[in-house]
Formats: sequence, C-alpha cells, structure tokens
Amino acid sequence: MIRLRPALWPTLISLPILVLSLGLGIWQLERREWKRDILDRMAANQAAAPISLDELLRGDPLRHEYGRVRLAGTFEHGKEFHLAARSLKNKVGLQVVTPLRTDDGRVVLFDRGWIPSDKKEPAQRAQGQVAGRVDLTGIVRRSQMRRQYAPENVPDKNVWFHVDVPLMRRLAGAPPDPRLDSFFLDADAAPNPGGVPVGGQTRLDIPNDHLQYAITWFLIALALAGVYLAFHWENGRLSIAGRTKRTP
Repeated sequence: MIRLRPALWPTLISLPILVLSLGLGIWQLERREWKRDILDRMAANQAAAPISLDELLRGDPLRHEYGRVRLAGTFEHGKEFHLAARSLKNKVGLQVVTPLRTDDGRVVLFDRGWIPSDKKEPAQRAQGQVAGRVDLTGIVRRSQMRRQYAPENVPDKNVWFHVDVPLMRRLAGAPPDPRLDSFFLDADAAPNPGGVPVGGQTRLDIPNDHLQYAITWFLIALALAGVYLAFHWENGRLSIAGRTKRTP
C-alpha cells in the first residue's frame, strides 16, 4: 500500500505544472495527426494529374491545395507585387506575384518565383516580363495570414511579407470572388526567359516533429512526478507497503 501525505507548497507548485505538461503532450499528439492529414493530402494532390481552372473552381479550391492547375492568360506586369525577404541558395531577394488575367476575364494571382534584389525593377529583367498569352501550370496555395511577430504588409510601398489574396486582387482591380480570393498559384520549375523569376519555390518538405515534442512534454511530467515523490520520501511523507523513509 502506498500512503502519501502531500506537502502544501510542493503540491501547489507541482500540480499545475504537471497538468500543463501532460496537456501539452496530448495536444502535440493531436497536432501530429492534424499534420499527418495535411501531408497525406499534399502527397495525394501532388500525385494527381493537373486539372483545369474551371475544375478547380467547381467546388472549394482548397480541396486541391498543393495540387497542380493548368491555365492560360495574360500577365498584368504593371500590377505585380513584391514578397520581401525571400532567399534562394543563401542569396537574399524577393518573389514576384503577378496578376494573370485569363481568357474569360478572371484574375488569378500567380507567384512567378524568386528574383535577386538587384533585379527588383522590371527593367532589369525585361526578358522575363513575358508579353501576350501564356500557358502555365501552377500549384494551388491558400491565401496567407500574418504570422505572429511577422511584419505587417505595406501595400502603399509594395512591400509584402505574406500573400493577402483578397487585398492583392482588389488592388489589381479585380472584383471580389470568394473562390478566387481563397488561393493563389505558385509557378512550377519551368524556366523563364532570361532566367528570372526562378519558379519552383513551393516548399513541400514540411516537417512533422510533433511526436518528439509530445515525448519531451511527457518526460518533463514524468521527471516532475519523480522529484515530487522523492521529496516526500525524503521527508517521511511517503510510505510504500509499510516502509517509510527514516530521518536521522
């Protein structure tokens, strides 16, 4: 039989930490399953054949997130947006998001890829400013929200840190549309004239480290329980099968 006479202050301090640690461990296990669902959907959509824009817009476009879409239209280069602080091979630059007007007049945002900082001005990359009708394949990405502690977008200076699709489409002169406002497209790795922008920047190697985090929190809870019980044993407040720590 185990008998424990809890000491007041050690219990008041240890119990909330123990509950918090266990709760965070369980939450990380739930996050692990959530991340696995995302990765499975990404893999399935990546493996699927490209679909048309019309097919994408028949339902919720985000069901095809990270899937590929074929479309055609004309780039509106004069309305391009610049995503700041993007790097490629340890070189800092930016990414160019350009409105694409399709043959039927719809406006889709297209992240054309990375350019070095010294080619920010379109005149420095004139070859890549493709004119006329183009046939493209893009990867479906959801409209982004500002992350905690990330800088705010500065639309007046064309400095963007996340792709705010509804606002960007509105600034490009497109009417609101719940489906078109929910996503943008990333360029695939097909080369552009002049070598820039450099497409194929979609990150697909998303880690799933939540199991490690869960184990860490559970170990913290286990260590805390061990210290708590050792304290009570050393102070004669814990007995096991009639055995009690004797103090000199």
